[in-house]
Amino acid sequence: MSYLLVREDREHLLEPGDTLESDLGILDVPEDVAPGDVLETHIGEAFVVREPRGPDLFDHLERTGAPMLPRDIGLIVGRLGLATGDRVLDAGTGTGILAVYLARLGVEVTTYEQDAEFAEVARENMATAGVADRVEVRDGDVTEELDALAGADFDGLTLDTADAATVVAEASDLLAAGAPLAVYSPFVESARECVETAREAGFVGVECVETIQREMEFDDRGSRPSTRGVGHTGYLTFARTPLRE
Repeated sequence: MSYLLVREDREHLLEPGDTLESDLGILDVPEDVAPGDVLETHIGEAFVVREPRGPDLFDHLERTGAPMLPRDIGLIVGRLGLATGDRVLDAGTGTGILAVYLARLGVEVTTYEQDAEFAEVARENMATAGVADRVEVRDGDVTEELDALAGADFDGLTLDTADAATVVAEASDLLAAGAPLAVYSPFVESARECVETAREAGFVGVECVETIQREMEFDDRGSRPSTRGVGHTGYLTFARTPLRE
């Protein structure tokens, strides 16, 4: 488990036993460090120890590409309604930030990553986040494991892959009756394919939303949404497996 060492606008994610070397001096993190401790460098500069939250881990975990943003993760967590003890099948692990968020809720996650090097980084990130006991990162393409996974009755399915529609088509065999799924798609064409596939497969509550978020600006002239940047991140498709007779 790693901890944040915070001083004003500086943050460092470190594990017990690590050493921080900076222009503020050298600091050895003790093995028995705990949130709330105040640690000093060899020249007396103080850092406060804090337990990292999901957004902190998003900022500090090692990346292997563009991770899913917390606002997209928030929609997935809110819409799927997963809780402690639930089992989720995930594909497109990447950095693993979605798996981290789910595992911190007490969810057991089995996640597939095609790139073996990315998968190894994800495993290291799970250890850093303190959730390695709840996340199994598997190397490989989940579409090649569908027959082996059939009948597993997962409580949820989350996908961030280019071939997500292939998995959606078989999701009824992977999920418990009435279980939810969520697909993140960077392109609207793949989102449409997932929606159409879910409808053809008899899923209920099929819905696709675009994630848009705008920061508000407040000054002496008035209040308005920020004109900086683009608020769009991607498309999220949600559905639920039909109940079995």
